[in-house]
Amino acid sequence: MKLHQPTAEIFVPDGLPDAPALERVTHLGIGAHPDDLEFMAFHGILECYVSDRQWFGGVTCTNGSGSARTGDYKKLSGADMIAVRRREQNVAAVVGKYGVMIQLDYPSSTVNSATDTAFKNDLKKILTAAKPEIVYTHNPADKHDAHIGVVIAALQAMRELPRNQRPKKVWGCEVWRNLDWLPDVDKVLMNVSGHDNLAAALNGIFDSQIAGGKRYDLATLGRRSANATFFEPHATDAASQLIFGMDLTPLVKDGSLDIVEFVCGFIEKFRDDVKSKLNQRLGRI
Repeated sequence: MKLHQPTAEIFVPDGLPDAPALERVTHLGIGAHPDDLEFMAFHGILECYVSDRQWFGGVTCTNGSGSARTGDYKKLSGADMIAVRRREQNVAAVVGKYGVMIQLDYPSSTVNSATDTAFKNDLKKILTAAKPEIVYTHNPADKHDAHIGVVIAALQAMRELPRNQRPKKVWGCEVWRNLDWLPDVDKVLMNVSGHDNLAAALNGIFDSQIAGGKRYDLATLGRRSANATFFEPHATDAASQLIFGMDLTPLVKDGSLDIVEFVCGFIEKFRDDVKSKLNQRLGRI
């Protein structure tokens, strides 16, 4: 597969040739930065880790050169950090038994562009080759610009596929904004309980971020634990680790749906729920 960036890389942990490695992928994660997949798409990683017929494929879109860093990593140049983060991502692919790990190596400026089509076309090539059943990507209410760039490009790429080749499920996941505000009926619930050891192992691989000043490892597991505990106020916990997702499948099935209006519809439902509860307590209903 020819990708746009000459420095893009396709890594197959078990050594299978690229084409069959992609063809076996059933669960595909499309994340902006090295480590995003492990934080947001652990459900897919786990489903394939314990299966002998499902395979997780990962796509990391940016090179991570602008990472915040301190301590042992403070003096690294952008090029040095790119090399470190690429190596960490490939190690995670080995530990997580990914079927394939693709690093597109784009600068964030390209991912954030509304006019550059090369990035979207790379994603389309990957989706065409893999034909995954389910795609995990960023949620469109995330607050990180690169995450928004990735989910928009991913949705556009999937919408351009023939209808019979589009994924059956597309889920937008939590990273730089959680999804506890989504109405419960609209939440995709991803139960990842019982595998904290694997989650911690994958998260902990990214030492350049953790020792570099960001405790993503603790925050990620803490969010999943909080999701599980605070999901249901009137019953004991049914899960110990829970990831929330936004179901983006309708946007892929129906290309005529407006992405902005679709996402803002969830926000309006949240607003209406808050308003209704307050009005009820104030006797205005």
